[in-house]
Amino acid sequence: MLTNKTIVITGGTGSFGTALVNRLRNSHLKEIRVFSRDKKKQEEMLAGLNISDRVRFFEGDIKDKESLTSAMKGADFVFHAAALKEIPYCESFPMEAVEINVTGTKNVIDSAIEAGVKKIVVVSSDKACYPLSAMGISKAMMEKVALAIARSSEEKEKADNTPSTAICVVRFGNLMGSNGTVVPLFVNQIKAGKDLTVTNPDMTRFMMTPDTAVDLALFALMHGKNGDIILKNAPSASLDTLTKALIEIYGNSNNKVKIIGPRPGEKLFETMATQEEMLKAESIGEDDDSGKYIRIPVIAGLENKSDNTAVFTPEDFNSHNANRLDIEGMKQLLSTLV
Repeated sequence: MLTNKTIVITGGTGSFGTALVNRLRNSHLKEIRVFSRDKKKQEEMLAGLNISDRVRFFEGDIKDKESLTSAMKGADFVFHAAALKEIPYCESFPMEAVEINVTGTKNVIDSAIEAGVKKIVVVSSDKACYPLSAMGISKAMMEKVALAIARSSEEKEKADNTPSTAICVVRFGNLMGSNGTVVPLFVNQIKAGKDLTVTNPDMTRFMMTPDTAVDLALFALMHGKNGDIILKNAPSASLDTLTKALIEIYGNSNNKVKIIGPRPGEKLFETMATQEEMLKAESIGEDDDSGKYIRIPVIAGLENKSDNTAVFTPEDFNSHNANRLDIEGMKQLLSTLV
């Protein structure tokens, strides 16, 4: 599917984008286009990685549709990961979250459709489900925009009998090790001999590595249908488990945990899929009894489900009821980040 194809990665210098470039740079792709607004990060990425000739960098801002045109020209597939995702910043500047995560996403999708791109994978977040924060609300609206365009595209394809751009959404959990997440914060605090500042030790989060996120995005590209939401059946962990695992790896018995209370917009647990979504979800890409991925067919609904696939119980899929990692399981997952 990817042989001699051209892909665009918006937000391509971020943690996910970097992991995706690393995975694909030695593939049979014709070209990998990294689109981002940070020239310095592009230069650092170019200097720090053994980048092949097929990787090209494009500087631009998704808020400016014109800047996307050259990157999209002749592209086959798009991974849209550019976003404003820092919760405290979005709480302080909610309109900027809307401009980047909602309007910027529409610019990316419109530009890709105009360029004749075959498929777009839109990167969302578990915070889009039952959103409390400005970031989560903007991500939820981002999904609504993407899926509304997918629905319109589907109707146009049926009316004109011509192929259209397919759009599917993936939701990431806590992307371990990425900028703004707690793992690098806790590691730095441990190494500096400081207290680990924990909002609530009982708080749970879905745990995903950048490599796991890449697996999910590529699976969605290969198997997702227009209007689908594709999820990873990811494990979760409490902050208590995470801090204990990190202290065992990097610290000693002198490291203490300081409870500071939740920040504005933070939730006790995150929801990867709502109860209503799980009613029409199916398990795909089986690797165990619970399945490796979850597909939610938003447009077609139940009539678009595959044969012989299990229907989930009518409850939401959240980080409290997901498969919970213990300290050893958390340490094993953390070891994959090294």
